[in-house]
Amino acid sequence: MSVRALPLYAAIAVLTAVAGLASRRFPQFLPAFVARYAGDTLWAAMVFWLLAIVWPRARTRGLAIGALGIALGVEVSQLYHAGWIDAIRQTRLGALVLGSGFLWSDLACYTVGVGVAAGLDRLLIWRDPTPPASSATAVTE
Repeated sequence: MSVRALPLYAAIAVLTAVAGLASRRFPQFLPAFVARYAGDTLWAAMVFWLLAIVWPRARTRGLAIGALGIALGVEVSQLYHAGWIDAIRQTRLGALVLGSGFLWSDLACYTVGVGVAAGLDRLLIWRDPTPPASSATAVTE
């Protein structure tokens, strides 16, 4: 059974969010390519870390599929423009969570971000060597 250290994953999620916000706030300190795509890539990675915190025993593959699904769903939702959701997107938090406009390049960024997070997860995860308890125990005499 796999186990994740929740304090470590919470710290990684916070650091990922801070790095993503910093990449948007201080793009002049980054190469142009990194400044352009880092925020979206890190946003998707953060979604992966948050899912890992909520479901610490989930398989990496399941978390990656969930994070990609959320990221792709948010991106596709940017094609929908109703007054109420556009009003939410005009707030700072709404723009950070929901974005503002659909971009094909964001889909690639999300895939890379989730892929990198999943790869790191595979390195960080602790595997419990104890076999799971069997529900049918044999009685020996």
